[in-house]
Amino acid sequence: MELTPFIQRFRERFAEVEAQLSAPDAFANVQRGQELTREHARLRELVESGDAYLRTVSELAANRALRDAEPAGSEMAVLASEEIARLEPELSRLEAQVQEGILPPSPTDSRNSILELRGAAGGDESALFAADLLRMYQRYAESQGWKFEVLDLSPSDLGGCKEAVVSVTGRDVFKRLKYESGVHRVQRVPATEAQGRIHTSTVTVAVLPEAAEVDVVIKPEDLEINVCRASGHGGQGVNTTDSAVRVFHRPSGIEVRCQDGRSQQKNKAQALTVLRSRLLERKVAEENARYAAERKSQVGTGERSEKSRTYNFPQNRVTDHRIDLTLYNLSAVMDGDLDPLIGPLMADSIRRKLEELR
Repeated sequence: MELTPFIQRFRERFAEVEAQLSAPDAFANVQRGQELTREHARLRELVESGDAYLRTVSELAANRALRDAEPAGSEMAVLASEEIARLEPELSRLEAQVQEGILPPSPTDSRNSILELRGAAGGDESALFAADLLRMYQRYAESQGWKFEVLDLSPSDLGGCKEAVVSVTGRDVFKRLKYESGVHRVQRVPATEAQGRIHTSTVTVAVLPEAAEVDVVIKPEDLEINVCRASGHGGQGVNTTDSAVRVFHRPSGIEVRCQDGRSQQKNKAQALTVLRSRLLERKVAEENARYAAERKSQVGTGERSEKSRTYNFPQNRVTDHRIDLTLYNLSAVMDGDLDPLIGPLMADSIRRKLEELR
């Protein structure tokens, strides 16, 4: 894919947003101002990545030309080959960043996350590995500058954890951690194994975007408001004036009637308050049900045959089965070095999304 036209669009849009932020009334609408600020920061990074990408393309072409022009094995050819070896992975990294910018940003990528780990198949060994994964994610969060807070922990008898629920807060948390969802399989000799046999156990990991504060927007055209005379015991005009208010919300079918106050305006305000509360309660319940369904789809049943990643300790090997990636740096991964896994997963996701747009 030719990326130069997209990089030019990033530059043009960046200039537009910068001009809008420089206007005297840029923050007259606070929400709009915040949106422009976020877009400005995102575009600045994309422009910087785009410029670096174009420089790297040029440097790589120059070094390849130099290598091909010099006699094989000569000092200049060797130096050019070393530079090519350095530049090629850098070009791939920058290319992925630019390609990601072509796609519209996901509204959940900037959210904080709830990380859930549960021991699945394997009993005590599964719980021990869940504790190892918990430490792995904590170290990764520390390397990213994120806040890692354990909300709930169910320890096992041998020092593992049957279940852990963690809050991870920081920049682009869900954008990176969402690729950790799935069944994580471990192959190793458990500490409880007397005969040195390798066991296979699993832990399920679910990564959910933190529930956003639910804002209830009530459109005036969705309301049917009627006033009527209050019924029941009155006195001093409570049931002698048209002060009672009935509010019907057409989309939800919720009806609220309020007649406690003597003022029609007060009753209307109270009825709308009750309506918002009921709509909020319904929306939160629906969001919670959606998260529960999303978690179930992420982790499956946790059986050994269901795996997104395998950690093989005897071979110091970690394999991500979703993209057929195998690395022989398991000790570093368990110490929180997850970028060599998350980076290729992100690149694969971007590639597939770009193919869908073609």
